[in-house]
Amino acid sequence: MDVQQIRRDIHQHPELGFTEFRTASIVVEKLQSFGFDVMYGKDVMDESACRGMPPKYEIEEAYHVALNEQADAEIIKHMEGGFTGVIGKMSGNKQGSTVAFRFDMDALPIIEAEDEGHVPFREDFHSLHKGKMHACGHDGHTAIGLKLAETLKDEDFAGTLLLIFQPAEEGGRGASSIAANGVLDNIDKLYCMHLGLDAPQGEVWCGTDGWLATTKINSTFHGVSSHAGVAPEKGKNALVGAATALLNIHALPRYSDGKTRVNVGALNGGTATNIIPDKATMVIETRSDKAEINEDLEDRVKNIVEHSAKMHDLDYEIEIVGEGTTIQCDESLINTAFEEAEELNLFSSVKRMGRATGSEDASILIKRVQEYGGEGTYMLIGTDLPAPHHHPAFDINEKSLHDAVKLLNRIATKELIDK
Repeated sequence: MDVQQIRRDIHQHPELGFTEFRTASIVVEKLQSFGFDVMYGKDVMDESACRGMPPKYEIEEAYHVALNEQADAEIIKHMEGGFTGVIGKMSGNKQGSTVAFRFDMDALPIIEAEDEGHVPFREDFHSLHKGKMHACGHDGHTAIGLKLAETLKDEDFAGTLLLIFQPAEEGGRGASSIAANGVLDNIDKLYCMHLGLDAPQGEVWCGTDGWLATTKINSTFHGVSSHAGVAPEKGKNALVGAATALLNIHALPRYSDGKTRVNVGALNGGTATNIIPDKATMVIETRSDKAEINEDLEDRVKNIVEHSAKMHDLDYEIEIVGEGTTIQCDESLINTAFEEAEELNLFSSVKRMGRATGSEDASILIKRVQEYGGEGTYMLIGTDLPAPHHHPAFDINEKSLHDAVKLLNRIATKELIDK
């Protein structure tokens, strides 16, 4: 299997979080062909812990698009409703550790660049779906995971290998459902990775810190519509309640012992100048470099939403639609990754630790593994970026795909085979 070819195929067919039917179908088929036991759908995802599921009609539309693009009908039938997680398992002939690698699969709602300077356009593998694009490298991650599976399929194991293909990383939505399912609870070691971010081509970071804990919140205010000129006193203005919340959320104080971020990213409400708005919606996020501070921010935001609604005699709803926490990488996994990266002589620079930015929902998986006695790390594998992540002209240097497979293969060999 050509890792570049599979990456380009996935790049052409981007699918948003919880709608990765075609991608997940390919993952299942490939893993089965390599001899893995494969679990997917609700067998690996807890429905009650899914965050920010798209509307039902969007999921159904994506399902039919995947069928039209040759997704296996029998496979994706078991993913109906947006349950697109996949885990491949291969057990060895001897007792040993359970070692897992995690890869994310989802794309972003971005219109991809269409100019000759953009390699996917010039070489004819740009997105076939206007408004959807792999602008973060998850197409590469999925391809790396599949190629890793192929390189290990004929090895004798001392232990168990798990390959986790996770939906809906964007917005911190997909990891919680896999963690809550319990399928990770016997993992001894979990390796997570990402291409690019702040790591340049030729560099590897074997562990990372600096990730921000985050909570994504949707709030809805419900009032009563009325004629704004004839009977304004009979209405209950949901938009005013939401605006009250917005101002007070942004007035929250900073913290003396940690970094914080708070943002209202969207506020929508109202239909016409002469109608009291009966509904308003807001999307909010909190972040901090300390999980306990983020939890406090989340509580304060919820309190503001509640009391802003009560001030204006409104009903309200609050929904957590995404989350992540901080990451504490374990030294033993950092050391293994560092030693194997050094031995490869592929990389110009190998760092034990690097400082990341933003948030990552693999943190939920790592935390779950650590809570049950296992260890985890989050690695960055550098790649040339012609444009930043989440940009219409984003792309990767495909050499990094091959380098990543070789590094992860070395790590898996060290953990499971060289015993």
